[in-house]
Amino acid sequence: MEQIYQYAWIIPFLPLPVPMLIGAGLLLFPIATKNLRRMWAFPSIFLLSIVMIFSINLSIQQINSSYIYQYVWSWTLDSDFSLEFGYLIDPLTSIMSMLITTVGILVLIYSDNYMAHDQGYLRFFAYMSFFSTSMLGLVTSSNLIQIYIFWELVGMCSYLLIGFWFTRPPAAIACQKAFITNRVGDFGLLLGILGFYWITGSFEFRDLFEIVNNLIYNNQVNSTFVTLCAALLFAGAVAKSAQFPLHVWLPDAMEGPTPISALIHAATMVAAGIFLVARLLPLFIVIPYIMKLISLIGIITVLLGATLALAQKDIKRGLAYSTMSQLGYMILALGMGSYRSALFHLITHAYSKALLFLGSGSVIHSMETIVGYSPNKSQNMVLMGGLTKHVPITKISFLLGTLSLCGIPPLACFWSKDEILNATWLYSPIFAILAWATAGLTAFYMFRIYLLTFEGHLNVHFQNYSGDKNVSLYSISLWGKGCSKRIKKNVRLLKMNNNESSFFFSKKTYRSDENVRKNMGGRPFINIVHFDKKNVFSYPSESDNTMLFPLLILVLFTLFIGFLGIPFNFNQEGRDLDILSKWLAPSINFLDQKAKDSTGWYEFLKDATFSISIAYFGIFLASFLYKPIYSSFKKFYFINLFVKIGSKRSRWDKIINALYDWSYNRAYIDAFYTTCFTGAIRVLAQLTNFFDRQVIDGITNAVGVISFFVGEGIKYVGGGRISSYLFLYFSCVSICLLVYYFQFLSQNG
Repeated sequence: MEQIYQYAWIIPFLPLPVPMLIGAGLLLFPIATKNLRRMWAFPSIFLLSIVMIFSINLSIQQINSSYIYQYVWSWTLDSDFSLEFGYLIDPLTSIMSMLITTVGILVLIYSDNYMAHDQGYLRFFAYMSFFSTSMLGLVTSSNLIQIYIFWELVGMCSYLLIGFWFTRPPAAIACQKAFITNRVGDFGLLLGILGFYWITGSFEFRDLFEIVNNLIYNNQVNSTFVTLCAALLFAGAVAKSAQFPLHVWLPDAMEGPTPISALIHAATMVAAGIFLVARLLPLFIVIPYIMKLISLIGIITVLLGATLALAQKDIKRGLAYSTMSQLGYMILALGMGSYRSALFHLITHAYSKALLFLGSGSVIHSMETIVGYSPNKSQNMVLMGGLTKHVPITKISFLLGTLSLCGIPPLACFWSKDEILNATWLYSPIFAILAWATAGLTAFYMFRIYLLTFEGHLNVHFQNYSGDKNVSLYSISLWGKGCSKRIKKNVRLLKMNNNESSFFFSKKTYRSDENVRKNMGGRPFINIVHFDKKNVFSYPSESDNTMLFPLLILVLFTLFIGFLGIPFNFNQEGRDLDILSKWLAPSINFLDQKAKDSTGWYEFLKDATFSISIAYFGIFLASFLYKPIYSSFKKFYFINLFVKIGSKRSRWDKIINALYDWSYNRAYIDAFYTTCFTGAIRVLAQLTNFFDRQVIDGITNAVGVISFFVGEGIKYVGGGRISSYLFLYFSCVSICLLVYYFQFLSQNG
């Protein structure tokens, strides 16, 4: 066992050779490297698999022995200063390394097919491998300065990955926005690190916790200054984990490729803020105001993220706001001191949200195979629908991920979210009401995403082959009479003419053209259909097996990973320790006492029934509003009565429209930042530019102009005659003497 810990330093460095070799290959052998680009996926996956096996072994050792290992070596030595680097292996490190490696491997396998036709394939795998190195280095760091180094490397990798398609203006703007927003939090993190070094004289976690605890206990330090430094440390986590008010970068970060969203925006990079707060929780827990601040930011983010997801049309942005809300649950749990439930939800959410992001990528990939279908439309849920028959495996996996995030048992997120919801009642009834209401909103907007994407009609807009007309292609209704298990071959073409009268084309049966299919590169997921030999269309179809395999593995995680924290046995003293509690035993004893407050299965089932009821209510409401079964119920009187309220309906419509606009426009927070911060900075830049040009440059130019005129006037005085020079000299001397004489006379009367 000791030998395993001694070689744990290789964890962050194993993925590093891949970006180095890719860079060297592109520099020395560019043609050969590009021609053999598909081979680079294998070393990326292989090296990260070795790290995963190593992490699994370490996790097993942690569960069995609860052993903490730290190894450091001196980097710089001085009489007053010493800097040490090393690695720390504890339960938090093993959990994070497991998440990074397992999700990372599945995302790399998925990306091999998803990015196969992209010109930046090599660059993508180089960035991803370097990101894995940075993230693994972050979670194994043994002190604050080492965390800050890898923290910045993670931020740099996220900048490169978000702006991967930098030729697209939205992607270029998104990566800059993410970079600048995170710099705000990172600057606070740096100031907090320096502040605590000034207080304690150490960057090491153990020394930091002990010294600060003793100083506060003995009242030997300014509490205001300590609180300020702790708040600055927390600011770094706020920016990285997209918490209010530094959350604005996360939805725009969806401009990057979908595998990036699945890895860094679901399981790893945004989890870095949760990791930092969890790592520093022994420090924060002795500062009451900071714990209140953390819980307050958490509950605001929980509610804000859920409400902003309600009206989003982009499938990835809807999932991004969902990620923001779920990370808020974790921050809320940490602010309440519920260390175990926060990490439990971190684990379950990582796999469920990775499943949802990869599922959305499969949908987007299928939609982009449609001839003439632009990338902007392929992410718009309003233009989807009716995909159940076309992408059944993706649909089932996405549904399971949706149910998990909604909190439906026995899926993973139910167990972890339920613990957090129960803990909020002990902390604050107001926070509890908001957290439980948000659980219902989560079920609503997640099922809205699912229903708009997969159920109903195939409501996608095509362009004909010549590109001059817009038409809509509708499949047979899945809810009307006569719908069959297979999509009927006769397809209706609805010609749109400014929302006026429309007509249908002939209902003849058309077959796909094999020659056209071959001309498209032989891709099996493209199905081309000819209409009157003028227009070319294609149905979306299921993704390749290399993209479906990670989805199926993540489905297994979503189904069974929740069993890590299930309290299988209760006794009179409380519940027996589950696997996760044994795993977190070194920290759970003083950080998470609430985990043992349950009295039995009756109490557990009573709380679970309440949370499940709220989730089902959100699902029912989403189904009523977005599932096309409304017409079948409309014949009932109470539905007609509900719809025909009368004069009050216009008032409700105004309220609903205002709420919709508020959600769709991101609560106008981006507009507020643009006006107050971006606008103010531009005004300040203009004033600075005016001062520089008119004042600074004006003084310099004025000196030059005065010198010019003085020189120009003096040059006419010099005629080259010595007698004239002597006359001028004696004249000036005489004038000075006369002035001095008259001044002397005036002073002496």
